[in-house]
Amino acid sequence: MLRSLYSGISGLRAHQTMLDVTGNNIANVNTAGFKGSSVQFQDTLSQISRPGSPAQERTGGTNAAQVGLGVQVSAISTNFSQGSAQATGRATDMMISGDGFFITSKGGQQSYARAGAFDFDSRGRLVSPDGALLQGWVANNGVVNNGGALGDIRISKDMVAPPAASTNAVLGGNLPTDAKDGTVVVRDVQVYDATGAARQLSITFTKTGAGWNADAADDTGATTGTQALTFVNGKLATGGTLGPVGGVSIDLAALTGNAGDTTVAVKSHDGNAAGTLESFSMGTDGTLTGTFSNGENMVIGQVAVANFTNPGGLEKIGSSSYRATASSGQATIGVGGQGGLGELTSGYIEMSNVDLSQEFTNLIVAQRGFQANARIITTSDEVLQELTQLKR
Repeated sequence: MLRSLYSGISGLRAHQTMLDVTGNNIANVNTAGFKGSSVQFQDTLSQISRPGSPAQERTGGTNAAQVGLGVQVSAISTNFSQGSAQATGRATDMMISGDGFFITSKGGQQSYARAGAFDFDSRGRLVSPDGALLQGWVANNGVVNNGGALGDIRISKDMVAPPAASTNAVLGGNLPTDAKDGTVVVRDVQVYDATGAARQLSITFTKTGAGWNADAADDTGATTGTQALTFVNGKLATGGTLGPVGGVSIDLAALTGNAGDTTVAVKSHDGNAAGTLESFSMGTDGTLTGTFSNGENMVIGQVAVANFTNPGGLEKIGSSSYRATASSGQATIGVGGQGGLGELTSGYIEMSNVDLSQEFTNLIVAQRGFQANARIITTSDEVLQELTQLKR
């Protein structure tokens, strides 16, 4: 039987594979995080019809005569170049700008994905559309141990920022030296105890002939003694700290004593009540920061990013996910923006990196290649037909 017949068959099979791969790329042109594939061909074994001979003293050498036996698919490689970014405005949508993969877990099996379209489940965990749980590190009292074991990223409305006791209040502004003796100025500030219970702290300033007197009291009845404040050239000379009262020290060092308006005010104070989670944001390193109802911002977790020595060796398992193999090597886990890993962005997802113009060109090439190999089979058949008709 003619060798060309089998070469044509191998060409049909190879170009059919190319059509399958190209068709799959085109079908996933709008699949988030999809990475296109390409086919590489190589020739198969060649049959030696005449061996070569070495050069002799009086005779030149000859080359071997070889006839190829067709083509085969040598590899189907994945193109991991960056896809375009699509803005969604959803805080749970994430994308990696650069190298790396999100780590997900489903049924105890770890997988990796570039698609970052996550959402919440009933337990407040971030999940992919197929139910895989996003992995990272959960913060403990606002501190993330990114060298520890991975866990499910959970962001729930029942998260609570713990209360913090007030220990310091800072006042600033002006106490006028030209105020009448006996003038009273009162400034109130809300402070908290260790359980988050609020109480009112009142700071009272009374004008005297020598300057101002200051004292403070809170709702519990705790008071400070009267403290004299003296000013030299408008700057506070004595009495820079008042208290503590109920555990709160009052810093008066920023007060001034110039003629004019009364502008004294509470500039800042620490402490807060317990607060519930209202919203969250993500940094470029995957750090998730929660904003709580008490005005506090606290780290609640960090998204982990993985990379591989040979990403092309990953096995596609569907749902835009991959599984590590012996070819890819073990995952190197880290945080975004460090160690060669890409930065994370919230509110965007990475689209497919399929180039339609290239894929349609590949489709034409595969189609013409298939037709050409089909013609080889047709021509070989005609030759065989001529042979069978020789007897007539």
